[in-house]
Amino acid sequence: MTALSDVRTSRWAALTALVTTSVLLTACGSGAGDSGSGAGQPKSGGTLTFVVGSDAGCLDPQQVASNETIYSVRQVVDSLTDQDPKTGKIVPWLAKSWDVSSDATTFTFRLRSGVTFSDGSKLTAQVVKDNFDAVPKLGALGTLAEGYLSGVKSTTVVAPLTVKVTFSQPNAQFLQATSTHSLGIESSASVKRTPQQKCSDGVIGSGPFVLKQYVQNQSITLAKRTGYAWGSSRWSKNGEAYLDKLVFKVVPEAGVRAGSLQSGQVDAISTVGKANEAALGGGQVTLQRRANPGVVFGLGLNNSRPALKDARVRQAILFAVDRQQIADTVFPTGTQAATSVLAHTTPDYTSLASDLTSVAAKAKSLLDAAGWKTGSDGIRDGGRAARHLHRMEHASSRPRARRAA
Repeated sequence: MTALSDVRTSRWAALTALVTTSVLLTACGSGAGDSGSGAGQPKSGGTLTFVVGSDAGCLDPQQVASNETIYSVRQVVDSLTDQDPKTGKIVPWLAKSWDVSSDATTFTFRLRSGVTFSDGSKLTAQVVKDNFDAVPKLGALGTLAEGYLSGVKSTTVVAPLTVKVTFSQPNAQFLQATSTHSLGIESSASVKRTPQQKCSDGVIGSGPFVLKQYVQNQSITLAKRTGYAWGSSRWSKNGEAYLDKLVFKVVPEAGVRAGSLQSGQVDAISTVGKANEAALGGGQVTLQRRANPGVVFGLGLNNSRPALKDARVRQAILFAVDRQQIADTVFPTGTQAATSVLAHTTPDYTSLASDLTSVAAKAKSLLDAAGWKTGSDGIRDGGRAARHLHRMEHASSRPRARRAA
């Protein structure tokens, strides 16, 4: 996600941020304290007020998974690498270069010099090691971060600014993972804080903004960090952020968020309700949307349940669900039905759309074959088939004895 340090201060400039099936809107009208019309050269100074729909109750990027909170905490930490959203290419950030072994088990990063955290401490290989040694201990508190480091064997300091991460088996996703907020680098002092402390008090990062105030379920306020000079190689602006301050307000009601944007009280909102889209039209609002790369929203089936152990039943559900109808009815305008387990914005994504079509006749045929017969009320009853399968499995699991000859 593009950090807000690369966003122009003009109140009506387009805000670059990562959104999933929700949409992001930015106001085009002027507001107090602004000078200019949004065109021309960007100017330093000013405050951007961004309204989100929820608060995860945690300020640690390594523990947060909700977009609504990622928008803010992402600005506090930098990552070893960055990723071009158009090409998928991994580019330098805190790491100026790296080597990956041919079997994708060893990753060696050479860090930039001169990088400091907001507490004044320096970025070193030891700091990276401290982070990667601590992340697996988060367990369920840091599902994304812990998953990226699953199977890590060791993190070794090769030189003051060179660190090597070794996995027990190939980890093709790790280089891309180092570009995420989940593996954003915190200072060694921050790493030593308890997960609960980091959630409530925030973390010490090297990012372009620092935490000034957090009022749970109300707001997160960030201030520009003076002297910042190590942004991603993707950013068009070098050095400090344009904006002086970022305020992320939490407003659960979609209608109130939309109204606040229309009235000019705020500069941007996220998670726009489908019912509010029409009211926000008319040219005064700029709409931006982009699907999160990675795993899409999906329907997970518990294969241990008797009724779902039969592959034909699971396939029938696949053919019966009209995914596009759900996307069109429930989600914001423009939402696309998934065409793979990965979003189309994921590098190396391959469309499986031809295998994911809704075919009612096929679903009915599979259910018939699996023993799910239609009753007089038109509802299929799979109880008989499920009970039969359960009896068969129960019988096969009983201990057997053979009479001696």
